[in-house]
This record gives sequence, structure tokens and C-alpha cells, in this order.
Amino acid sequence: MNGGIGRMRLIGAVFVLLSAAIVYQMVRIQNSEHSRQLVEMFAKTYNQQVRVIIPERGNIYDRWGNLLAGNKEVYEVGIAPQQVINPETVARDLAAVLEVDYYDTLRKAESYRKEGNERYEVIKDFVPAEKIRMLEEKVNAYEQAEKPKKGPAPSLVGVFWRPHLIRSYPENELAANVLGFYNYLDRWTGRGMLGLEEQYNNLLAGNKQQVILPMNPTEIQEIPEIPPGASLITSLDRDIQAAMERIIDQAVEANGAESGTLVVMDPKTGEILAMATTPHFNPNEYWRYGEVFPLGSYFNRAISQLYEPGSVFKVLTMAAAIDAGAVQPETPFVDVGAIEVGGIWIYNWDRGAWGPQDMVGCMQHSLNVCLAWVAQELGPTQFYKYLQDFGIGRYTGIDLAGEQVYPLSLPGDTNWYPVNLGTNSFGQGVAVTPIQMITAIAAMANDGKMMAPHVVKAYIQDGVQYAVNPRVIRQVVKPDTARTITDMLAASLENEASNALVEGYRIAGKTGTAEIPGPGGYTSMTNASFVGWGPVDDPRFIVYVWLEKPTSSPWGSVVAAPVFSQAVEELVVLMKIPPDEVRQQLASP
Repeated sequence: MNGGIGRMRLIGAVFVLLSAAIVYQMVRIQNSEHSRQLVEMFAKTYNQQVRVIIPERGNIYDRWGNLLAGNKEVYEVGIAPQQVINPETVARDLAAVLEVDYYDTLRKAESYRKEGNERYEVIKDFVPAEKIRMLEEKVNAYEQAEKPKKGPAPSLVGVFWRPHLIRSYPENELAANVLGFYNYLDRWTGRGMLGLEEQYNNLLAGNKQQVILPMNPTEIQEIPEIPPGASLITSLDRDIQAAMERIIDQAVEANGAESGTLVVMDPKTGEILAMATTPHFNPNEYWRYGEVFPLGSYFNRAISQLYEPGSVFKVLTMAAAIDAGAVQPETPFVDVGAIEVGGIWIYNWDRGAWGPQDMVGCMQHSLNVCLAWVAQELGPTQFYKYLQDFGIGRYTGIDLAGEQVYPLSLPGDTNWYPVNLGTNSFGQGVAVTPIQMITAIAAMANDGKMMAPHVVKAYIQDGVQYAVNPRVIRQVVKPDTARTITDMLAASLENEASNALVEGYRIAGKTGTAEIPGPGGYTSMTNASFVGWGPVDDPRFIVYVWLEKPTSSPWGSVVAAPVFSQAVEELVVLMKIPPDEVRQQLASP
């Protein structure tokens, strides 16, 4: 009995090995050089070709159905030499309309008569529809004209055009840094590059199909129809995106900044409503990519460029300390202008001493010394545990290709020193991206729940729409902590009459000014930023502003805070958010 089972297992193993060998041989043969040569010989001998039928690429829409990326019909124009009646007309008209070489076209048009060539010859690809209409008008004119008394009649017989699709971005530069691009000039192996086009390439592209077709399009009887790729509905709002791009462009120019980034998120869902970065890029002309983004620069700074954030990071430090019970808003602190951490002295941004403060005052005046003390009260174990929970040093997982991350140095690492506890508390010595910062701080506007940031709201496949549901990453702080931080930051803006305030709306927020490290230490250039959310009683948005190396002023309160205010003034209109007083009256019984 046992011997029979053993033989059956042996036979089964032999069959498995044989099947694997057959599959291996099939793959090897299909991808071998000999196989490629056979396909080429088949095409030359039988005037046929192995054609990959590419399905229509899926569209990309904003949240309201406005088309951001779609497809446009263009044409391939070619000649069937054996059908050409008047080579001179063919060469003359194609050269004039398509702007191709007359003599090369004439040679191809005469190739059947002179060489017996029956192969279909492509003259030009990616021809716009208006050019085809011009050719059609000539065809109609020749058909209606009287035949000449001598010589061949003008004729475009033997000229054919067949349509195909290219990627099209009807809004040109709008949201290009989010969309990415599709290298459509490569008709057979093109793929999505960067942004959504790369992240969702397989879904957008659909499934290709390989068939054998005559090279002469006049001999093609039927091309198989295959389903299109899936379409994406994004969380972007076209009007908000356009407004934010305009605002950040103006801010970069007005402040002489090297670049600008402005991100708007719904803190309750993690949906990105707008993501505006500079410089801009037109994906319809994707081959100019290198002119706009030289080697070493980033396509989308919001997710790819790492930088030291400065004082906006204090929101996380204070939230962690309050959540752990290390301090409370009313906790007193006497600022003497300096504090020693790990044997190194830390100073305030103005090198001044601010005297008696509470935690609201520490945040309002953005006191480095106070926040370093707060981090010490919290202790390194808890401090870095909270930072990890906030996602510092970790990918947010946003659904865009190209996200970068820098590891967070932790106690025990070779590159961590005791002074890091102090400097990290106010955003120095730690590298983040804007998407990491807005994702972490958005938890303050969402009762302590940190949501996964995402750009795709739904996708449509085979006529069915599938929703992408919001996802909670984790509860990083308690709801009471989040509301306390919100109230503290709203009060600090009001107490200092901040440039970030918006009339009629109570806003919470924090400035950031960070020196930029260089090879020999910190330079005089800064990163100026501001993060804010509102309305504080029912947050509908959180906005992150970052201006890189502004020359008008180094301070986030001067440079970035007014940009935030401008952004919110537009947002409340576009999002139809009434002023606080009106909303509260409507809500009251």
C-alpha cells in the first residue's frame, strides 16, 4: 500500500517537473533572439506584422467630473505603393500638408513601379485631425474635377490614414505635478511616468492583446475590440487647484523664492483637494521635462523634497507632551533665552529671553528654548515614540509615484546624540516632506486620528464605479489633546494679530522658519512655512504652505502666513463655507 502511494507521488513529481520545463521552454523561446528573427522574417515574407492592440487608456477626472487627462485622436498616414496612381500628386500634397520631405515621399510612392515594393510605407504619424481634413478636401476636389486631356489625373489614391489615440491633458499645466505624464510618442511600449499616471499605470492601461495583421491597412478586415483601461476620479477640485497654483505662483514671485508648495487636505478623510508646486510643467509636451526639471530637482516637491521644517514641527512636540501629561496649556515656564541639552546650548530664534510664559505663550512666540524643555519633560523614549506614530521617518503611502522619506534618527542609533532631543523638538536636525507634515498635523483637526493621504477618490472599471474609502492610519493623540492644541494655536494667532488670520473665521495654525543646512553648517537662507486649519469648531480643510529660500524676508510669519490667509479666503468661497457667526446661527435650534 505504502509502495503504491510512493509511486504515485513520484509520478506526480515527474509531471510537475515536466510541466515546469515546458513552461520554461515556452517563455524562453518567445523571448529569444531567434523568436524575434522569425517574427521579422514572417513580416517580410508575408507582408504581415505582429501588432499589439493597445486599449484606450482610462481618463482621469477631478472630484466633480472635470477631465484632467484623457485621449485625443490623431492619425498615422501611409502609402500602399501598388495602389498609387499619381506619385507626383501624392508626394506634392503630403509634403505640403504634412511637412514631410517631397523627394523621400516621391521615392516611396514610386517604389512599386520601380522596385516592385508592395510593403505599406508609413509617411508620418501623430498627424492632427485638422491635417486629415485638409487631405480629405483634396481627395474630394480631385474626385469632382474633370479629367485632364493628357497625363494622369491628380489623385491621392494609395494614400491611407488610420486613427489612433494619444494622451491629452486639456487643462495643460493644471495639476500636472500630481498627474504625471504618459510618453505617448512611444506607441507600443509607452507607459505612465510620475504622479498618478505611473502609480496607476496598470489600471489605466488595461490589458493589451497581440494579433497578426496585414501591414497594409487596406487589407485589415477587423481589429478586435478590447475593453478600455479603468478611469480615475480624483479628490482634486479643479477650481481649488487652479486658485492654489495661482496663489503660490504669485507668492514665489513676490518673495523671490526658489520654489513654492501649497497643499490643501480634508483632515477628516485624508483627501487631497489641491497640491500646487512650482515649477510648472505641461504634460502635453512631456519631452521638455528636462528643461523644466534639471537633474537633481523634483517633479513634485510636496511628496519628494526633504527639508528641515522648523517651527511647524513644534505642533507635534507640544501635542505629544500634552497627550502624555508632561505639560498642560497653563504649565508655567520662565524663558531665560538659552537651555543646555546634551552639553550643547540652544537659543531662541531671536537670541532673546522672553521671561515668564505658559505653553500658549511658548507656541505663540515660537520659543525654541521652551520646546526643548518640553521635550526633556516628555523624555526621549516617549518623544520619539510619538514622532514615529506621527509618521516621521515613514512613508505616508500617498498614491503618487515618487514619494521620498528620510529615516528618523533614534536614541541608540550611531547618528543620534543627546542634543537631538532638543533640536528635533523645534524641527531642526529632522528631514520631512510637506505631505508628511500635513498628514501628521491634520490629526489635530480630526480629533487625534491621522488619516492616510490619497488623491484617488474612486475608479471606474468595466462600467462599475468603485469607491476608495478613507483610511485611519492610527489614533496618535486623544481627542481632547487635539482640541486643546487647536484652541492653543487659534489663541496664539489671535493674540499676536497674525498675518494668517481670516476675517469671519477662527483659524488655528503655526508658522515655521528653518535655516537650511549646507556643507559647512547652517546657511543664512531659510525655509518659510505655515500650517493651519479651520474653522476650528468644525475643520473642513488644512493648508500647508512652504516657500523655499525666500529673499524678501526669512520669516515664515512674514512670508508664508499671508499666503495661507489668501488661500483660505479663496477656499471658504470655493468650498461654500459660511462665516462662523452664520454657521453657528444656522446650527442653533
